[in-house]
Amino acid sequence: MTDFSLEKAAMARGCTAVCGCDEAGAGPLMGPVYAAAVILPVDGCIPGLDDSKKLTEKKREALFDVICQQAAAWAVASVSAEEIDATDILSARMKAMQLAIDALAIPADYALIDGNRDHGRSSAITTPHETVVGGDGRSASIAAASVLAKVSRDRYVCRVLDPLYPQYQFAKHKGYGTKLHYAMLDRYGPCPEHRMSFLTKWKERRT
Repeated sequence: MTDFSLEKAAMARGCTAVCGCDEAGAGPLMGPVYAAAVILPVDGCIPGLDDSKKLTEKKREALFDVICQQAAAWAVASVSAEEIDATDILSARMKAMQLAIDALAIPADYALIDGNRDHGRSSAITTPHETVVGGDGRSASIAAASVLAKVSRDRYVCRVLDPLYPQYQFAKHKGYGTKLHYAMLDRYGPCPEHRMSFLTKWKERRT
C-alpha cells in the first residue's frame, strides 16, 4: 500500500519539495509517452490511491480530479511518437518525466522516480532524485503521478487520436499491440502516430 515514508525520509534529509514521478504509454505501438510529477501534502490522504495499473478506468478518472485538487503542485508532459522514433523509448520516458518535473508550479528539490532507470542515451533526470522499483505501489506521490499520466494519455488517445484515425479503433486498445490493433495495421498500414521503431517485427512479417 502506498504511503509517504519515502517522501518523509527525503524531507528528513532537508528536502522541502519532494515530487513523485511516473510515466504511461511506454509499451503501445503508437502515440506519445506521457509523464506526470506530483507534490502531495505529506499530512494528507487520498482514499483508494494506488498504482494506476491496479485501478479500474472509472476509479482512475475519479482519482484524477481528487489528486489535482489536493496536490500542492502537479504537471503532465509528453513526448511524441516522432521523437520516440528519432531517439529511443527510454530516452523519451526520461525526457517526459523531467519535463513534467520542470513544469511544476512549486520547483521540486527532490524527485522519486518510478523504476530503476534515470537516463537514456539522449535524456536523463537532472533533478536530484532516487529511483524506486515498484514505486507506484510504495509512494503516494508516485502513485498519484501514475494516475495523472495514465488518465492524461488515455484521454488524448480517445479524444484526439481516435477521432483523427477512426479506422484503427484506438479507443478500444489504447494503442497496445492487441490482436485487433495488428489486424487494423494489416488492413490500413501505419498512420503518422505509429511508432515505426516498434513495428519492425510487424514489417518483417509482411515482407
